[in-house]
Amino acid sequence: MALVSLIHFFQDKLLGGIIAQLVAGFVLVPAIYVICNEFLRRNARIPGLKGPTGFPLIGNLHQIRTNAAEQYRKWAKSYGGVYQIQLGNVPIVVVNTAASAKAIFGQNSQALSSRPEFYTFHKVLSDTAGTTIGTSPYSDSLKRRRKGAASALNRPSVQTYVPHLDLETRDFCKELLTYGKAGTVAVDPMPMIQRLSLSLALTLNWGVRMDSQDDELFYEITHVEEEVSRFRSTTGNLQDYIPLLRLNPFSLGSAKAREMRDRRDVYLKALNKGLDDRMAKGTHKPCIQANVIQDSEAKLNEEELTSISLTMLSGGLDTITTLVAWSIALLVQRPDIQQTALSAIQEYFGTDTPLCDPLDDQKCPYIVALVRECLRYYTVLRLALPRATVKDITYNGVRIPKGTVVFLNAWACNMDSEVWEDPEVFRPERWLEQPDAPIFTYGLGYRMCAGSLLANRELYLVFIRLINSFQIVKCGEIDHHPVTGNCDPTSLVAMPNRYLAKFVPRNEAALRKSIENFVAVK
Repeated sequence: MALVSLIHFFQDKLLGGIIAQLVAGFVLVPAIYVICNEFLRRNARIPGLKGPTGFPLIGNLHQIRTNAAEQYRKWAKSYGGVYQIQLGNVPIVVVNTAASAKAIFGQNSQALSSRPEFYTFHKVLSDTAGTTIGTSPYSDSLKRRRKGAASALNRPSVQTYVPHLDLETRDFCKELLTYGKAGTVAVDPMPMIQRLSLSLALTLNWGVRMDSQDDELFYEITHVEEEVSRFRSTTGNLQDYIPLLRLNPFSLGSAKAREMRDRRDVYLKALNKGLDDRMAKGTHKPCIQANVIQDSEAKLNEEELTSISLTMLSGGLDTITTLVAWSIALLVQRPDIQQTALSAIQEYFGTDTPLCDPLDDQKCPYIVALVRECLRYYTVLRLALPRATVKDITYNGVRIPKGTVVFLNAWACNMDSEVWEDPEVFRPERWLEQPDAPIFTYGLGYRMCAGSLLANRELYLVFIRLINSFQIVKCGEIDHHPVTGNCDPTSLVAMPNRYLAKFVPRNEAALRKSIENFVAVK
Protein backbone atom coordinates (compact mmCIF):
# COMPACT_ATOMS: atom_id res chain seq x y z
CA MET A 1 0.00 0.00 0.00
CA ALA A 2 2.87 2.32 0.88
CA LEU A 3 4.58 1.42 -2.42
CA VAL A 4 1.44 2.29 -4.40
CA SER A 5 1.16 5.62 -2.61
CA LEU A 6 4.82 6.34 -3.33
CA ILE A 7 4.33 5.56 -7.02
CA HIS A 8 1.28 7.86 -7.18
CA PHE A 9 3.24 10.61 -5.43
CA PHE A 10 6.06 10.51 -8.00
CA GLN A 11 3.56 10.28 -10.89
CA ASP A 12 1.76 13.39 -9.65
CA LYS A 13 5.05 15.21 -9.22
CA LEU A 14 6.25 14.19 -12.68
CA LEU A 15 2.93 15.05 -14.36
CA GLY A 16 2.73 18.33 -12.48
CA GLY A 17 6.27 19.15 -13.53
CA ILE A 18 5.55 18.44 -17.18
CA ILE A 19 2.39 20.56 -17.10
CA ALA A 20 4.25 23.37 -15.33
CA GLN A 21 6.99 23.23 -17.99
CA LEU A 22 4.46 23.30 -20.80
CA VAL A 23 2.64 26.25 -19.26
CA ALA A 24 5.93 28.03 -18.69
CA GLY A 25 6.94 27.28 -22.27
CA PHE A 26 3.70 28.62 -23.72
CA VAL A 27 4.15 31.82 -21.72
CA LEU A 28 7.91 32.32 -21.75
CA VAL A 29 8.76 31.41 -25.35
CA PRO A 30 6.37 33.97 -26.93
CA ALA A 31 7.41 36.54 -24.35
CA ILE A 32 11.10 36.00 -25.10
CA TYR A 33 10.37 36.12 -28.84
CA VAL A 34 8.46 39.41 -28.51
CA ILE A 35 11.22 40.95 -26.36
CA CYS A 36 13.98 39.88 -28.74
CA ASN A 37 11.95 40.98 -31.75
CA GLU A 38 11.28 44.36 -30.16
CA PHE A 39 15.01 44.78 -29.59
CA LEU A 40 15.69 44.00 -33.26
CA ARG A 41 12.84 46.24 -34.39
CA ARG A 42 14.14 49.22 -32.44
CA ASN A 43 17.69 48.67 -33.70
CA ALA A 44 16.39 48.61 -37.28
CA ARG A 45 15.11 52.19 -37.04
CA ILE A 46 17.12 54.86 -38.85
CA PRO A 47 18.89 57.10 -36.30
CA GLY A 48 17.98 60.77 -36.52
CA LEU A 49 14.75 60.31 -38.48
CA LYS A 50 11.50 61.04 -36.69
CA GLY A 51 8.34 59.00 -37.02
CA PRO A 52 5.37 57.54 -35.14
CA THR A 53 6.04 54.72 -32.71
CA GLY A 54 4.26 51.44 -33.26
CA PHE A 55 3.28 48.27 -31.46
CA PRO A 56 5.56 45.25 -30.94
CA LEU A 57 5.59 42.80 -33.89
CA ILE A 58 3.30 44.86 -36.13
CA GLY A 59 4.85 48.33 -35.88
CA ASN A 60 2.47 50.86 -37.50
CA LEU A 61 0.50 48.34 -39.57
CA HIS A 62 -2.67 48.79 -37.54
CA GLN A 63 -2.67 52.52 -38.29
CA ILE A 64 -2.30 52.40 -42.07
CA ARG A 65 -4.42 49.44 -43.13
CA THR A 66 -6.89 51.76 -44.89
CA ASN A 67 -6.22 54.94 -46.86
CA ALA A 68 -2.53 54.69 -46.03
CA ALA A 69 -1.49 57.61 -48.25
CA GLU A 70 -3.90 59.95 -46.45
CA GLN A 71 -2.64 58.78 -43.05
CA TYR A 72 0.96 59.37 -44.15
CA ARG A 73 -0.08 62.84 -45.31
CA LYS A 74 -1.56 63.60 -41.88
CA TRP A 75 1.56 62.35 -40.08
CA ALA A 76 3.67 64.68 -42.21
CA LYS A 77 2.11 67.61 -40.31
CA SER A 78 3.62 66.24 -37.09
CA TYR A 79 6.86 64.63 -38.25
CA GLY A 80 7.80 66.67 -41.32
CA GLY A 81 7.88 65.91 -45.02
CA VAL A 82 10.21 62.92 -44.57
CA TYR A 83 9.90 60.51 -41.66
CA GLN A 84 10.05 56.80 -40.91
CA ILE A 85 7.47 54.23 -39.97
CA GLN A 86 7.78 50.51 -39.35
CA LEU A 87 5.65 47.90 -41.02
CA GLY A 88 6.33 44.84 -38.91
CA ASN A 89 10.08 45.00 -38.38
CA VAL A 90 10.74 46.79 -41.68
CA PRO A 91 11.67 50.49 -41.43
CA ILE A 92 10.11 52.55 -44.22
CA VAL A 93 11.07 56.10 -45.20
CA VAL A 94 7.96 58.01 -46.35
CA VAL A 95 8.37 61.10 -48.57
CA ASN A 96 5.35 63.42 -48.51
CA THR A 97 6.17 66.84 -49.98
CA ALA A 98 7.06 68.09 -53.44
CA ALA A 99 10.32 69.68 -52.25
CA SER A 100 11.54 66.60 -50.37
CA ALA A 101 10.54 64.33 -53.25
CA LYS A 102 12.61 66.39 -55.69
CA ALA A 103 15.55 66.38 -53.28
CA ILE A 104 15.48 62.65 -52.52
CA PHE A 105 14.37 61.15 -55.85
CA GLY A 106 15.77 63.82 -58.14
CA GLN A 107 19.24 63.97 -56.59
CA ASN A 108 19.57 60.24 -55.88
CA SER A 109 18.02 58.75 -59.00
CA GLN A 110 20.50 55.90 -59.40
CA ALA A 111 20.68 55.16 -55.68
CA LEU A 112 16.88 54.69 -55.70
CA SER A 113 16.78 52.58 -58.85
CA SER A 114 15.60 49.32 -57.27
CA ARG A 115 12.39 47.90 -55.86
CA PRO A 116 11.94 45.91 -52.64
CA GLU A 117 10.68 42.36 -52.90
CA PHE A 118 7.45 41.48 -51.08
CA TYR A 119 6.58 37.92 -50.19
CA THR A 120 3.01 37.76 -51.53
CA PHE A 121 3.58 39.51 -54.84
CA HIS A 122 7.14 38.50 -55.71
CA LYS A 123 7.44 35.04 -54.13
CA VAL A 124 3.91 33.67 -54.55
CA LEU A 125 2.05 35.52 -57.28
CA SER A 126 4.99 36.15 -59.62
CA ASP A 127 6.99 32.94 -59.32
CA THR A 128 5.86 31.62 -62.72
CA ALA A 129 5.25 34.55 -65.11
CA GLY A 130 7.62 36.95 -63.34
CA THR A 131 7.07 40.61 -62.53
CA THR A 132 6.28 43.75 -64.48
CA ILE A 133 9.05 46.21 -65.28
CA GLY A 134 7.73 48.55 -62.62
CA THR A 135 7.82 45.97 -59.81
CA SER A 136 11.18 44.36 -60.65
CA PRO A 137 14.29 44.92 -58.52
CA TYR A 138 17.24 46.52 -60.30
CA SER A 139 19.29 44.18 -62.50
CA ASP A 140 20.86 43.89 -65.95
CA SER A 141 17.66 42.19 -67.07
CA LEU A 142 15.64 45.19 -65.87
CA LYS A 143 17.86 47.53 -67.91
CA ARG A 144 17.24 45.48 -71.05
CA ARG A 145 13.48 45.43 -70.47
CA ARG A 146 13.34 49.16 -69.73
CA LYS A 147 15.26 49.88 -72.91
CA GLY A 148 12.84 47.76 -74.95
CA ALA A 149 9.79 49.38 -73.35
CA ALA A 150 11.22 52.89 -73.68
CA SER A 151 11.72 52.52 -77.42
CA ALA A 152 8.12 51.31 -77.73
CA LEU A 153 6.72 54.19 -75.67
CA ASN A 154 8.70 57.22 -76.86
CA ARG A 155 7.07 60.11 -78.71
CA PRO A 156 7.62 58.82 -82.27
CA SER A 157 6.27 55.39 -81.31
CA VAL A 158 3.22 56.90 -79.59
CA GLN A 159 2.43 58.74 -82.82
CA THR A 160 2.22 55.40 -84.65
CA TYR A 161 -0.39 54.21 -82.13
CA VAL A 162 -2.85 56.99 -83.01
CA PRO A 163 -4.89 54.71 -85.35
CA HIS A 164 -5.44 52.35 -82.40
CA LEU A 165 -6.42 55.23 -80.11
CA ASP A 166 -8.77 56.43 -82.84
CA LEU A 167 -10.52 53.08 -83.16
CA GLU A 168 -10.80 52.29 -79.44
CA THR A 169 -12.14 55.72 -78.45
CA ARG A 170 -14.64 55.50 -81.33
CA ASP A 171 -15.89 52.18 -79.98
CA PHE A 172 -15.97 53.65 -76.46
CA CYS A 173 -18.40 56.34 -77.63
CA LYS A 174 -20.33 53.73 -79.65
CA GLU A 175 -20.83 51.54 -76.57
CA LEU A 176 -21.98 54.50 -74.45
CA LEU A 177 -24.51 55.35 -77.17
CA THR A 178 -25.67 51.74 -77.64
CA TYR A 179 -25.83 50.48 -74.04
CA GLY A 180 -27.23 53.79 -72.82
CA LYS A 181 -29.89 53.77 -75.56
CA ALA A 182 -29.01 57.29 -76.65
CA GLY A 183 -29.16 58.66 -73.12
CA THR A 184 -32.53 57.22 -72.14
CA VAL A 185 -31.10 54.51 -69.86
CA ALA A 186 -28.68 54.94 -66.97
CA VAL A 187 -25.61 52.72 -67.36
CA ASP A 188 -22.52 51.75 -65.40
CA PRO A 189 -19.65 53.06 -67.56
CA MET A 190 -17.02 50.79 -65.98
CA PRO A 191 -17.33 47.87 -68.46
CA MET A 192 -16.97 50.32 -71.38
CA ILE A 193 -13.92 51.89 -69.76
CA GLN A 194 -12.37 48.49 -69.05
CA ARG A 195 -12.95 47.31 -72.62
CA LEU A 196 -11.32 50.48 -73.94
CA SER A 197 -8.23 50.06 -71.74
CA LEU A 198 -7.94 46.31 -72.24
CA SER A 199 -8.39 46.41 -76.00
CA LEU A 200 -5.74 49.08 -76.39
CA ALA A 201 -3.29 47.12 -74.21
CA LEU A 202 -3.91 43.92 -76.22
CA THR A 203 -3.64 45.75 -79.55
CA LEU A 204 -0.39 47.51 -78.71
CA ASN A 205 1.28 44.47 -77.22
CA TRP A 206 -0.09 41.46 -79.13
CA GLY A 207 -1.85 42.96 -82.17
CA VAL A 208 -5.31 41.66 -81.20
CA ARG A 209 -8.41 43.56 -80.05
CA MET A 210 -11.03 43.12 -77.36
CA ASP A 211 -13.90 44.42 -79.46
CA SER A 212 -16.75 43.25 -77.23
CA GLN A 213 -17.60 42.95 -73.55
CA ASP A 214 -19.15 39.60 -74.45
CA ASP A 215 -15.77 38.07 -75.30
CA GLU A 216 -15.10 35.26 -72.82
CA LEU A 217 -11.65 36.69 -72.05
CA PHE A 218 -13.01 40.12 -71.11
CA TYR A 219 -14.27 39.22 -67.65
CA GLU A 220 -11.41 36.82 -66.95
CA ILE A 221 -8.63 39.29 -67.67
CA THR A 222 -10.26 42.30 -66.02
CA HIS A 223 -11.14 40.29 -62.91
CA VAL A 224 -7.75 38.62 -62.52
CA GLU A 225 -5.79 41.82 -63.17
CA GLU A 226 -7.91 43.66 -60.62
CA GLU A 227 -7.15 40.98 -58.02
CA VAL A 228 -3.45 40.97 -58.96
CA SER A 229 -3.38 44.72 -58.41
CA ARG A 230 -4.58 44.18 -54.83
CA PHE A 231 -1.62 41.90 -54.16
CA ARG A 232 0.70 44.76 -55.08
CA SER A 233 -0.69 46.73 -52.15
CA THR A 234 1.99 47.93 -49.76
CA THR A 235 -0.38 47.61 -46.81
CA GLY A 236 -2.95 44.95 -47.66
CA ASN A 237 -0.81 41.81 -47.23
CA LEU A 238 0.17 41.38 -43.58
CA GLN A 239 2.34 38.34 -44.29
CA ASP A 240 4.72 40.61 -46.23
CA TYR A 241 5.79 42.20 -42.95
CA ILE A 242 5.03 39.54 -40.32
CA PRO A 243 6.92 36.37 -41.36
CA LEU A 244 5.13 34.23 -38.75
CA LEU A 245 1.93 34.54 -40.79
CA ARG A 246 3.60 32.77 -43.73
CA LEU A 247 3.71 29.56 -41.67
CA ASN A 248 -0.08 29.35 -41.74
CA PRO A 249 -0.89 26.52 -44.21
CA PHE A 250 -4.46 27.81 -44.54
CA SER A 251 -3.46 31.38 -45.47
CA LEU A 252 -6.25 32.73 -47.65
CA GLY A 253 -3.94 35.44 -49.00
CA SER A 254 -1.38 32.98 -50.36
CA ALA A 255 -4.06 30.63 -51.69
CA LYS A 256 -5.80 33.41 -53.60
CA ALA A 257 -2.49 34.72 -54.95
CA ARG A 258 -1.69 31.25 -56.33
CA GLU A 259 -5.15 31.01 -57.90
CA MET A 260 -4.78 34.38 -59.66
CA ARG A 261 -1.25 33.43 -60.75
CA ASP A 262 -2.48 30.21 -62.35
CA ARG A 263 -5.41 31.91 -64.08
CA ARG A 264 -3.18 34.69 -65.41
CA ASP A 265 -0.68 32.16 -66.75
CA VAL A 266 -3.44 30.61 -68.89
CA TYR A 267 -4.36 33.74 -70.84
CA LEU A 268 -0.77 34.98 -71.06
CA LYS A 269 0.29 31.70 -72.67
CA ALA A 270 -2.69 31.83 -75.04
CA LEU A 271 -1.91 35.42 -76.10
CA ASN A 272 1.79 34.66 -76.59
CA LYS A 273 1.07 31.45 -78.53
CA GLY A 274 -1.43 33.25 -80.73
CA LEU A 275 1.17 35.88 -81.64
CA ASP A 276 3.84 33.22 -82.27
CA ASP A 277 1.46 31.39 -84.64
CA ARG A 278 0.60 34.57 -86.54
CA MET A 279 4.26 35.51 -86.81
CA ALA A 280 5.11 32.06 -88.17
CA LYS A 281 2.40 32.48 -90.82
CA GLY A 282 3.34 36.08 -91.54
CA THR A 283 -0.17 37.29 -90.66
CA HIS A 284 0.60 39.21 -87.49
CA LYS A 285 0.00 42.93 -87.14
CA PRO A 286 2.75 45.31 -85.97
CA CYS A 287 2.85 45.34 -82.17
CA ILE A 288 5.32 45.88 -79.33
CA GLN A 289 5.84 42.20 -78.58
CA ALA A 290 6.53 41.30 -82.21
CA ASN A 291 8.87 44.28 -82.61
CA VAL A 292 10.90 43.27 -79.57
CA ILE A 293 11.04 39.62 -80.65
CA GLN A 294 12.32 40.65 -84.08
CA ASP A 295 14.87 43.10 -82.65
CA SER A 296 18.15 41.19 -82.80
CA GLU A 297 19.85 43.74 -80.53
CA ALA A 298 17.27 43.45 -77.73
CA LYS A 299 18.32 39.89 -76.78
CA LEU A 300 15.40 39.35 -74.42
CA ASN A 301 14.52 35.90 -73.15
CA GLU A 302 10.99 34.54 -72.78
CA GLU A 303 10.64 35.69 -69.17
CA GLU A 304 11.73 39.22 -70.10
CA LEU A 305 9.27 39.34 -73.00
CA THR A 306 6.50 38.26 -70.63
CA SER A 307 7.52 41.02 -68.22
CA ILE A 308 6.99 43.62 -70.94
CA SER A 309 3.61 42.08 -71.74
CA LEU A 310 2.53 42.19 -68.10
CA THR A 311 3.69 45.79 -67.87
CA MET A 312 1.54 46.89 -70.81
CA LEU A 313 -1.46 44.92 -69.54
CA SER A 314 -1.42 46.02 -65.91
CA GLY A 315 -0.32 49.58 -66.67
CA GLY A 316 -3.15 50.19 -69.12
CA LEU A 317 -5.82 48.66 -66.92
CA ASP A 318 -4.62 50.43 -63.77
CA THR A 319 -4.00 53.96 -65.03
CA ILE A 320 -6.54 54.52 -67.80
CA THR A 321 -9.42 52.56 -66.29
CA THR A 322 -9.09 54.16 -62.88
CA LEU A 323 -8.53 57.72 -64.05
CA VAL A 324 -11.42 57.69 -66.55
CA ALA A 325 -13.78 56.15 -63.97
CA TRP A 326 -12.99 58.87 -61.40
CA SER A 327 -13.15 61.61 -64.03
CA ILE A 328 -16.62 60.68 -65.24
CA ALA A 329 -17.81 60.47 -61.62
CA LEU A 330 -16.63 64.05 -61.16
CA LEU A 331 -18.01 65.35 -64.46
CA VAL A 332 -21.44 63.96 -63.57
CA GLN A 333 -21.43 66.18 -60.48
CA ARG A 334 -19.90 69.20 -62.22
CA PRO A 335 -21.97 70.28 -65.25
CA ASP A 336 -20.10 73.61 -65.06
CA ILE A 337 -16.82 71.88 -65.90
CA GLN A 338 -18.54 69.93 -68.68
CA GLN A 339 -19.76 73.19 -70.18
CA THR A 340 -16.40 74.93 -69.88
CA ALA A 341 -14.69 71.96 -71.49
CA LEU A 342 -17.29 71.80 -74.27
CA SER A 343 -16.82 75.49 -75.08
CA ALA A 344 -13.05 75.00 -75.22
CA ILE A 345 -13.38 71.96 -77.51
CA GLN A 346 -15.78 73.75 -79.84
CA GLU A 347 -13.20 76.41 -80.52
CA TYR A 348 -11.56 73.67 -82.61
CA PHE A 349 -14.43 71.24 -83.36
CA GLY A 350 -18.15 71.83 -83.75
CA THR A 351 -20.95 69.58 -82.51
CA ASP A 352 -21.34 68.27 -86.04
CA THR A 353 -17.97 66.52 -85.64
CA PRO A 354 -18.35 64.80 -82.25
CA LEU A 355 -15.47 62.37 -82.88
CA CYS A 356 -12.80 65.05 -82.83
CA ASP A 357 -9.68 64.68 -84.96
CA PRO A 358 -7.50 61.91 -83.47
CA LEU A 359 -4.41 63.61 -84.91
CA ASP A 360 -5.02 66.54 -82.57
CA ASP A 361 -1.94 66.27 -80.37
CA GLN A 362 -3.31 68.04 -77.29
CA LYS A 363 -3.83 71.48 -78.85
CA CYS A 364 -6.82 72.38 -76.64
CA PRO A 365 -5.24 73.90 -73.48
CA TYR A 366 -8.28 73.50 -71.23
CA ILE A 367 -8.59 69.77 -71.94
CA VAL A 368 -4.86 69.31 -71.31
CA ALA A 369 -5.40 71.13 -68.00
CA LEU A 370 -8.47 69.01 -67.22
CA VAL A 371 -6.51 65.80 -67.78
CA ARG A 372 -3.66 67.01 -65.56
CA GLU A 373 -6.05 68.08 -62.81
CA CYS A 374 -7.74 64.66 -62.88
CA LEU A 375 -4.31 63.03 -62.68
CA ARG A 376 -3.42 65.23 -59.70
CA TYR A 377 -6.69 65.11 -57.78
CA TYR A 378 -7.36 61.42 -58.42
CA THR A 379 -3.79 60.17 -58.07
CA VAL A 380 -4.13 56.61 -59.36
CA LEU A 381 -1.26 55.08 -57.37
CA ARG A 382 -1.54 57.11 -54.18
CA LEU A 383 1.66 55.46 -53.00
CA ALA A 384 3.93 55.13 -56.02
CA LEU A 385 5.50 51.69 -56.31
CA PRO A 386 8.07 51.53 -53.48
CA ARG A 387 11.80 51.97 -54.05
CA ALA A 388 14.77 50.30 -52.41
CA THR A 389 18.12 52.07 -52.03
CA VAL A 390 21.08 50.35 -53.69
CA LYS A 391 23.55 52.52 -51.75
CA ASP A 392 23.51 54.94 -48.83
CA ILE A 393 21.94 58.35 -49.39
CA THR A 394 21.83 61.42 -47.14
CA TYR A 395 18.89 63.72 -46.54
CA ASN A 396 19.16 66.75 -44.23
CA GLY A 397 22.18 65.20 -42.54
CA VAL A 398 20.46 61.84 -41.91
CA ARG A 399 22.05 58.75 -43.47
CA ILE A 400 19.51 56.48 -45.10
CA PRO A 401 21.35 53.17 -45.47
CA LYS A 402 21.55 50.85 -48.45
CA GLY A 403 18.60 48.45 -48.64
CA THR A 404 16.09 50.89 -47.12
CA VAL A 405 12.53 50.84 -48.48
CA VAL A 406 11.32 54.30 -49.54
CA PHE A 407 7.69 55.25 -50.24
CA LEU A 408 6.87 58.21 -52.47
CA ASN A 409 3.50 59.47 -51.26
CA ALA A 410 2.43 60.79 -54.66
CA TRP A 411 -0.99 61.68 -53.26
CA ALA A 412 0.49 63.94 -50.58
CA CYS A 413 2.94 65.52 -53.03
CA ASN A 414 0.11 66.29 -55.47
CA MET A 415 -1.84 67.88 -52.60
CA ASP A 416 1.12 69.88 -51.27
CA SER A 417 0.00 73.28 -49.91
CA GLU A 418 3.49 74.65 -50.62
CA VAL A 419 2.79 74.14 -54.33
CA TRP A 420 -0.93 75.01 -54.37
CA GLU A 421 -2.95 77.47 -52.29
CA ASP A 422 -6.08 75.35 -52.72
CA PRO A 423 -4.96 71.72 -53.16
CA GLU A 424 -8.26 70.29 -51.88
CA VAL A 425 -10.22 72.02 -54.66
CA PHE A 426 -10.69 70.46 -58.10
CA ARG A 427 -9.75 73.31 -60.43
CA PRO A 428 -8.35 72.63 -63.93
CA GLU A 429 -7.47 76.31 -64.39
CA ARG A 430 -4.54 75.91 -62.01
CA TRP A 431 -2.59 74.24 -64.82
CA LEU A 432 -3.18 77.22 -67.11
CA GLU A 433 -1.87 79.47 -64.35
CA GLN A 434 1.09 77.24 -63.44
CA PRO A 435 1.78 75.01 -66.46
CA ASP A 436 5.21 73.99 -65.15
CA ALA A 437 4.05 72.96 -61.68
CA PRO A 438 5.19 69.46 -60.64
CA ILE A 439 2.92 66.44 -60.87
CA PHE A 440 3.81 63.16 -59.19
CA THR A 441 1.17 60.76 -60.52
CA TYR A 442 3.64 58.98 -62.81
CA GLY A 443 6.35 58.86 -60.17
CA LEU A 444 9.72 60.60 -60.19
CA GLY A 445 13.27 59.84 -61.24
CA TYR A 446 14.71 56.72 -62.84
CA ARG A 447 11.76 54.42 -62.15
CA MET A 448 8.93 56.77 -63.13
CA CYS A 449 6.26 55.40 -65.48
CA ALA A 450 7.60 54.96 -69.02
CA GLY A 451 4.09 55.04 -70.49
CA SER A 452 3.16 58.58 -69.44
CA LEU A 453 3.27 59.99 -72.99
CA LEU A 454 0.92 57.31 -74.27
CA ALA A 455 -1.40 57.65 -71.26
CA ASN A 456 -1.65 61.44 -71.66
CA ARG A 457 -2.37 61.16 -75.38
CA GLU A 458 -5.07 58.53 -74.80
CA LEU A 459 -6.71 60.43 -71.94
CA TYR A 460 -6.83 63.63 -73.98
CA LEU A 461 -8.57 61.88 -76.89
CA VAL A 462 -11.02 60.13 -74.54
CA PHE A 463 -11.91 63.44 -72.89
CA ILE A 464 -12.44 65.51 -76.04
CA ARG A 465 -14.55 62.80 -77.72
CA LEU A 466 -16.55 61.97 -74.60
CA ILE A 467 -17.39 65.58 -73.73
CA ASN A 468 -18.02 66.66 -77.32
CA SER A 469 -20.30 63.67 -77.93
CA PHE A 470 -22.29 63.46 -74.68
CA GLN A 471 -23.79 65.45 -71.88
CA ILE A 472 -23.18 63.28 -68.82
CA VAL A 473 -26.24 63.39 -66.57
CA LYS A 474 -26.35 62.52 -62.89
CA CYS A 475 -28.44 59.53 -61.73
CA GLY A 476 -28.30 59.35 -57.95
CA GLU A 477 -25.63 60.45 -55.51
CA ILE A 478 -22.01 59.62 -56.28
CA ASP A 479 -19.22 60.11 -53.76
CA HIS A 480 -16.50 61.41 -56.04
CA HIS A 481 -14.15 62.54 -53.25
CA PRO A 482 -10.75 60.85 -53.76
CA VAL A 483 -10.57 59.60 -50.15
CA THR A 484 -14.13 58.88 -49.02
CA GLY A 485 -15.18 57.66 -52.48
CA ASN A 486 -12.44 55.00 -52.67
CA CYS A 487 -14.13 51.59 -52.95
CA ASP A 488 -11.15 49.63 -51.55
CA PRO A 489 -9.02 51.73 -49.19
CA THR A 490 -6.46 48.89 -48.80
CA SER A 491 -5.71 48.51 -52.52
CA LEU A 492 -2.66 49.94 -54.26
CA VAL A 493 -4.89 51.40 -56.98
CA ALA A 494 -7.56 53.84 -55.76
CA MET A 495 -10.79 52.95 -57.58
CA PRO A 496 -14.17 54.70 -57.15
CA ASN A 497 -17.36 52.90 -56.22
CA ARG A 498 -19.47 51.80 -59.17
CA TYR A 499 -22.13 54.28 -60.23
CA LEU A 500 -24.77 54.95 -62.90
CA ALA A 501 -25.00 57.88 -65.31
CA LYS A 502 -26.85 58.85 -68.47
CA PHE A 503 -24.86 59.71 -71.57
CA VAL A 504 -27.12 61.97 -73.61
CA PRO A 505 -25.88 62.65 -77.17
CA ARG A 506 -25.37 66.36 -77.84
CA ASN A 507 -26.09 65.77 -81.53
CA GLU A 508 -27.35 62.22 -81.94
CA ALA A 509 -27.62 62.31 -85.74
CA ALA A 510 -24.06 63.61 -86.14
CA LEU A 511 -22.71 61.08 -83.63
CA ARG A 512 -24.38 58.11 -85.34
CA LYS A 513 -23.15 59.32 -88.71
CA SER A 514 -19.57 59.70 -87.41
CA ILE A 515 -19.67 56.19 -85.95
CA GLU A 516 -21.20 54.55 -89.01
CA ASN A 517 -18.90 56.31 -91.51
CA PHE A 518 -15.82 55.87 -89.38
CA VAL A 519 -12.53 55.20 -91.16
CA ALA A 520 -9.51 54.88 -88.88
CA VAL A 521 -6.80 57.45 -89.47
CA LYS A 522 -3.69 56.09 -91.15
